[in-house]
This record gives sequence, C-alpha cells and structure tokens, in this order.
Amino acid sequence: MIVNIFITIGGPLMIYHIEHTDTIISPVYQDALALRKTIFVEEQNVPLSIEIDAYEKHCRHFVLYHDETPLATCRSLPLDNGQLKLQRMAVKKAYRGQHIGSYLLNHVIEDAQNEGYQSIILGAQEHAVPFYQALGFNICSERYMDANIPHFDMKKEI
Repeated sequence: MIVNIFITIGGPLMIYHIEHTDTIISPVYQDALALRKTIFVEEQNVPLSIEIDAYEKHCRHFVLYHDETPLATCRSLPLDNGQLKLQRMAVKKAYRGQHIGSYLLNHVIEDAQNEGYQSIILGAQEHAVPFYQALGFNICSERYMDANIPHFDMKKEI
C-alpha cells in the first residue's frame, strides 16, 4: 500500500509517500532495516542482535520516502486485547525536526484504527517522550533501561 503526502513548510512543495509491508522479503522491509541499522546500531550503539529480533516476521513495517529515498521507519506488532505495539521508530538524522516522524506516526495510527485496534503502546527513548506526548501518548511506566538507553512505556487510546 502506498500513501502520498504533499507538504509545503516555508519552502517548495515536498512529496512524500509511505509504504508498508507485512513480509520480511520485500524491498520496503530492506529499506526499513537499512534505516534501523544506521540509526540504532551505528548512531546509538544498539547491538545488532537486539535490533533485529524474532518479532520481525510478525510486524507490519512502514517506511516514509521522499522520491525513492527512505527517510523514516517504524514497525507495528499486534498484541492481544486490541493493542498494537509501535516499535523501531526512527528518522534519518538530516530530517529530524521536520515533522517527518509525525507524518509517519499519524499514518500508523490511522492504519491501526482501520485494522480495529483500540490502543497503541510503545517504549519511548527518554529524549523522544515530548514527541510522543505531542501526538497524544501518555507515560504509563517508570523510567527503565533498554539497550543501555533510558525509556518510558507510553500508551494512546485510539
């Protein structure tokens, strides 16, 4: 599935599109994985053995593109009781602070609503908590460490 987004913020019209896949043998998944390796493994020193896990094949993988260049990614993992878990949210360094992550996350929220989920949970890196709060997520845990990075669990009813 492809969704086009047209954006003008104080400059030329930018056209982005979002694609998703439910399989780990697609080019979209390979693009998501390449972004995650750059951002989590190289920039944040998360071990590759933690970054790529047994849940890969159970997730829907999303990638936001400008032209053919992947700029942002995340994945959603179905849970019990109408919950979806958002994971591996990442935006290419040069594009952070430009609302790219918000566009992607709003699309994922809409996708979750269309699939019948009632809530989304996630483990937010501490520095990203304000980003998620601005999109309606609330902290629902104490601070904890994951891959040597401080996190908080967050939740949004949809």
